[in-house]
Amino acid sequence: MIESQDMAILLTLSIIMQARAVLVDMECGVVNNLMSGPIGELFDSRQTITDVSGAGNNWAHGNAVYGPQYREAITESVRRTVEFCDSLQSFFLLHSLGGGTGSGLGSYVMQLLSDEFQDVYRFSAPIIPSAQDDVVTSPYNSILTLNALTEYADCVIPMENQALFDITTKIAEAKGAKKGTAVTDVTLPGGKTPMPWDQMNQIAAHVLGNLTSGMRFEGSLNVDLNEITMNLVPFPRLHFLIPSLAPLCSFSDVNFEPRSLDQMFNDCFHRDFQLIKANPRASKYLAIGLLVRGDVHIAEANRNINRLQKDVDMIHWNQEGFKVGLCGTPPPGQKHAILGLSNNTCFKETLGAIHGRFNKLYRRKAHLHHYTEFIEESDVTDASEGISSLIEEYSALEGAVPPEEGPERFRPAF
Repeated sequence: MIESQDMAILLTLSIIMQARAVLVDMECGVVNNLMSGPIGELFDSRQTITDVSGAGNNWAHGNAVYGPQYREAITESVRRTVEFCDSLQSFFLLHSLGGGTGSGLGSYVMQLLSDEFQDVYRFSAPIIPSAQDDVVTSPYNSILTLNALTEYADCVIPMENQALFDITTKIAEAKGAKKGTAVTDVTLPGGKTPMPWDQMNQIAAHVLGNLTSGMRFEGSLNVDLNEITMNLVPFPRLHFLIPSLAPLCSFSDVNFEPRSLDQMFNDCFHRDFQLIKANPRASKYLAIGLLVRGDVHIAEANRNINRLQKDVDMIHWNQEGFKVGLCGTPPPGQKHAILGLSNNTCFKETLGAIHGRFNKLYRRKAHLHHYTEFIEESDVTDASEGISSLIEEYSALEGAVPPEEGPERFRPAF
């Protein structure tokens, strides 16, 4: 749950001493490791829900079997956590798309939250598997989950494994950083190479920390999560926001020359700083959010927006579609930080790539029998058609041009 003055962590968010989170996994190893690790004391052991066998990388098993089986326990845990909130703002679901629990049970939980807490915003931060994912059924799981998120989430901030891995690879391979070079070109003292998974998780954590900073710290122009959905989601189904981050890392064992504020604004619009393998600058922006942390005056932010506005292709009915947040407290070890959130038609490329991998399996009905044990084949085809429709909606907006005369037929639902 996300509450004002709270810090985001897992299914929900964190307070000063203990996380307001419900940890759910149908294979208990990860949760057990977390609870016995260095941050285990942050979590309430009574708020963990686990099984033993796992969902077998099968969306249908996680959704149709474990969902109903654990519905009452999950609902009760969420309600118990909500009771401690003085100003509940939203739920945040952190999950993967490729496996069985994160995808199938994650979809079930999102629908459960929609049913039980209709008036509370539902955010999702899913991890999109790469094309080289070792889970052969991940295309099925991804399509089914994305279709559920389209229907039941209010806002989705996806991060792609391949984009995160590429960023950490640049960090690990860099031999030296000179003044003015990108934050991805850094020096690792003594040849030390941090584990890529640690860095990938660190980047994802920075996204969520910056996203919720306006509720946790003072600022001259703070932004709450409800303002994100209000200003950056013009159509209910098109609520996928592509995150970018500058700087990309702040590890204590990495030495780099800090970027200037102007450079960091530029970085947020550069494909190397996007956490999705897509290029928004080559597509059409529907809306843009820039959440700035540190001692930054609104005049500096406006100057940079006016400078960048000339170079981005905004949809014709939302030429002024920039939302700016200013939080006075920077992340630890940094002078400034910027989180960019782009509602951009280029997300159809990501959807199209996933759908293409799905079609390669589905044309041969490969592995489909594992799913039809628990759900109807029509559920799979409906999800596929739902994502195809979403791609078409993005494509139509990318090709939209200003009308020559008369009122437009469709307007954004601000």
